[in-house]
Amino acid sequence: MCVFMVTAGWLGGTAMSATTEMIVTDRNSGLAIYGFDPVAYFTDRAPLSGREDLEFRHGGVAWRFRNEGNRAAFAKHPDVYMPRYGGYDPVAIAEGMARSGHPEFWAIHDQRLFLFYSPEARRTFETDPGRLIQRADEKWPQVIRTLSP
Repeated sequence: MCVFMVTAGWLGGTAMSATTEMIVTDRNSGLAIYGFDPVAYFTDRAPLSGREDLEFRHGGVAWRFRNEGNRAAFAKHPDVYMPRYGGYDPVAIAEGMARSGHPEFWAIHDQRLFLFYSPEARRTFETDPGRLIQRADEKWPQVIRTLSP
């Protein structure tokens, strides 16, 4: 089952990010996935901002959550809620490059969260997610070597 969503209002331009242990992180705030709550994609089916007072550190970065329940769920099972490929766009990875995904361009496929660089990348993924994930899985070890921890 796939859930595909995109919301308008991204600020546009190139996302400013860096990585810590291969997780897309806003280099200005140090927040994973720009402060969006990763659990909310599953519970609310929407990209929702987390609260500053509800942070949890995992993978060397701070994650934010909308409520205590979401933070507790993530703390117990971070691998379930973290975006695949650390938040990098699987379409770009399948082509052998790292491109930061943006939290407002997302999909859930096989109970995993994927973030995309653009609405076009999300649409490309939507056409054949299984094939793109397979290609991204094959390329990911090479792409990881190009990232700075």
